[in-house]
Amino acid sequence: MAESLRIESKVEVIQRILNYCDLGFIDYKETWNLQKELLELRAENKIADVLFLLEHPNTYTLGKVADKKNLIGSEDYIEKNKISVYDIDRGGDITYHGPGQIVGYPIIDLKNWKQDTHKYLRALEEVIIRTCNDYNLKGIRDPKYTGVWIMDRKVAAIGIKVSRWITMHGFAFNVNTDLSFFTGIIPCGISDKGVTSLKKELERNIDISEVKKQLVNHFREVFNYNEVTTVAKDELIAVGFSNI
Repeated sequence: MAESLRIESKVEVIQRILNYCDLGFIDYKETWNLQKELLELRAENKIADVLFLLEHPNTYTLGKVADKKNLIGSEDYIEKNKISVYDIDRGGDITYHGPGQIVGYPIIDLKNWKQDTHKYLRALEEVIIRTCNDYNLKGIRDPKYTGVWIMDRKVAAIGIKVSRWITMHGFAFNVNTDLSFFTGIIPCGISDKGVTSLKKELERNIDISEVKKQLVNHFREVFNYNEVTTVAKDELIAVGFSNI
């Protein structure tokens, strides 16, 4: 009888595993296609949750509700600076991606965490805020706008897509970013606030690999993962397709 009671009182513990993949410096379109591919694999439960961290070449992306008037750089400016421009399927307005900026793309199943996109956005902000704190910078939220701010200067933009409770797209965190490229747009459609970076605030170059480690650590904490496994892109895709 005692054995029976002990078995019946057991509670199933879900081991939450995160695959972390550092994609380095990679073209925007390539990662967009990769995200869509892995979203399907995650929806079919063929892979565990994934977090990509990476840097892009100079790129402007416009979300589904973006006002094209917020792209203020001329065709000559865009061509001269070799800036790619994409209309994409995330929320939010226009933003910039480029060298020195860490972009994070989580492909995670919110059914295993919280089925609440608002809480998901706040959690992404929390990851960035904790990372800012690591550098003795006070990252804050603005009640009107998604993202993370230092005073009235935006240090991280966030734009997501959620399909079948699987996430894609994510955040763009200015570390050593050349902020001059933001002059070609009205960032996130917000004209009365500025942008900043860790480099600008601390007046020194920041080790990108160090910041990535901090981001992964805080992502694990905020999203309650038991384990983080580092994988290569090809390995991740091979694992997914080996289960088909």
